[in-house]
Amino acid sequence: MNATTTAEDSTTPDASETPDASDASTFDVNEFLNRLDAVFASHSAATKAEPLLLDAMTDAENAGDFAGLLTVLNETMGFYRSQGRHQDNQWIIQRAIELALRLGLEGTEAWTTTLINAATSQRAAGNMEQAEDLYEQALASARTTLAPTDRRLAALHNNYSMLLSETDRSAKARAELEEALHILESSSPDPTHDVDIASTCTNLALLTLQNGSGGEQALSEARTLADRALAIYRDAHAEHSAHFASALAGAAQVSFAAGDAVAAVRDYERALAIIAECYGEHTEYYAVTAQNLAEARAALAAQGTPDSTRTPEGPQPSPAQPSAPHRHVEPAAHPAQTSGLQLARDYWLAYGKPMLAERYAEFAPRIAVGLVGHGSECYGFDDALSHDHDFGPRFCMWLTASDYARIGEQLQSDYESLPAQFHGFARTSATPRAQGAGRRSGVFEIGEFFTSVTGYPTAPGEDEPHLWMMLDEATLAAATNGRVFADALGAFSKTRQSFKLMPDDVRLALVSKRLGMIAQAGQYNLPRMLQRGDGAAAWLCVSEFADAVSSLVFLINNPVTVGYAPYYKWRFAALRALSARAGMRLTGVCAQLEQVLRLASAACFGGAGFGEGGAGAAPNVREVQRIVGDICAQIVQTLQDLGLTPSDEDFLEWQRPYIEAHITSDAACLHSL
Repeated sequence: MNATTTAEDSTTPDASETPDASDASTFDVNEFLNRLDAVFASHSAATKAEPLLLDAMTDAENAGDFAGLLTVLNETMGFYRSQGRHQDNQWIIQRAIELALRLGLEGTEAWTTTLINAATSQRAAGNMEQAEDLYEQALASARTTLAPTDRRLAALHNNYSMLLSETDRSAKARAELEEALHILESSSPDPTHDVDIASTCTNLALLTLQNGSGGEQALSEARTLADRALAIYRDAHAEHSAHFASALAGAAQVSFAAGDAVAAVRDYERALAIIAECYGEHTEYYAVTAQNLAEARAALAAQGTPDSTRTPEGPQPSPAQPSAPHRHVEPAAHPAQTSGLQLARDYWLAYGKPMLAERYAEFAPRIAVGLVGHGSECYGFDDALSHDHDFGPRFCMWLTASDYARIGEQLQSDYESLPAQFHGFARTSATPRAQGAGRRSGVFEIGEFFTSVTGYPTAPGEDEPHLWMMLDEATLAAATNGRVFADALGAFSKTRQSFKLMPDDVRLALVSKRLGMIAQAGQYNLPRMLQRGDGAAAWLCVSEFADAVSSLVFLINNPVTVGYAPYYKWRFAALRALSARAGMRLTGVCAQLEQVLRLASAACFGGAGFGEGGAGAAPNVREVQRIVGDICAQIVQTLQDLGLTPSDEDFLEWQRPYIEAHITSDAACLHSL
């Protein structure tokens, strides 16, 4: 029998209305939520939810209400997850995370709830490593942002338990569920009417059934939990709730395992009717339940001929599950500092947006606007020194191929006629590399823009690892940095997101390569060059070591979450920013690498050899090698924590076979050994 859908919890951050002062239109987040609730209450989500969500995204963006936009994105994550539209959800997930970071929400409840929703969506999509990383970030954030009895914390434990169950860590999964149940029971004003407790009981029932291998004690405990969930819905008069379907499906699974096909068919039929009414018949949720119902009916039909050899397969939580958001109003402050990105956005709102409304009203909703690509301001690292070249009020507009053919040239002409001075800044003369095909602002066809940055109009497919391996991280960083100010159509953001979705086989292949360089440059050749007294060669070993380690930090934390390591000039600025984020791995490595670089001069050129004479050489050599060894030990521990290696070998070259064993593709370009 297929996986029975279990009951997820979802926490969706709301935001108070904070329209941009420069924009006359506003976005009423409460009205949006009320309308969305009405859609779900009328069981018309299958046809009416997505248009409402997409319109709300446009309205929030046009109003400059980015807190409201975050609410819409979180709601969209939940809806796409319930529909099994996991690929479409990827760019929604990334937009929500990027927006929350842009709004400076780290360390707030809204950041925690956004991480929870993103993690749950990635789990539903089967992206378990990304999901676990996001869950761990959410847990770290929750420790400082949520009270021990906060129901959103229970939702986090509940959802995390599903990932643990799906990755065969049932003992830890049960501990997470029991913690969720404890939080809910201790915080509930009436546990007998609390549907969140019902959801957790359903999940515990299925996990108990899964781990009990059909034993009587497990069946009895699972039945008690499933019956409690159904009783809560009955007593709360919530049997018409969409989430009642999960409790019914869970009870049906228990009945099926106990050999009661009559009860299983009855409850699956009721669950399927609710799912069809609320979510439609073209969802993964419906398909899983329909198949389970078919098997239960077959068992019922066969009851006249007992088959004592049949042991129904234990349930597994299904990734496709509707969820009810526990909402929270979280006002978000807009960043106050003047930067290239802020200047671009303000310039767009002051001149670009009105120009589109006046001259291109038909196309305006289809045009994406933002600042992405080459230039320090696109990374958010610009300062006063950056103003001497390729700087000033500017932004990009990205059009589909058909729209560009119709209005591209005229729109570029109109863009060039916009004021060249704004907020005390004037456009500086473009350097040669920022002219012609390399220009960094104005009007672009989406595919041509990404081709100019990466060589490809969209990211290579998962079945094209050789093309991915030809893209260096700095190129990918330039294609995925910056900010998108408006993209109601979503075509640009979806293409941009495709470059962040590096296939995991490719990521692991790159991790292996970085381990090889760390071992060769830092662990093997650096001490040998120091012993030979070749300071220049030793210096280059330090440089290669730092480059490989810093790249590895981004790859380990996963580009879909943290982006890519930018080119050398901004590598450490980006690494410092990543290391300051909650829930990241190898966060202490950045400071250690900087210390190695500080000591490298004295270590490489302070004396003739590894331990010989030279003012200050030997102590610095020892300290450099100590730090190198410590960094490598941290890397081994992290690889073990991620389940990528069982080995304690500290020479990282010998860790590579364990990493590459996780690569599922047999493409030669992914295997170094």
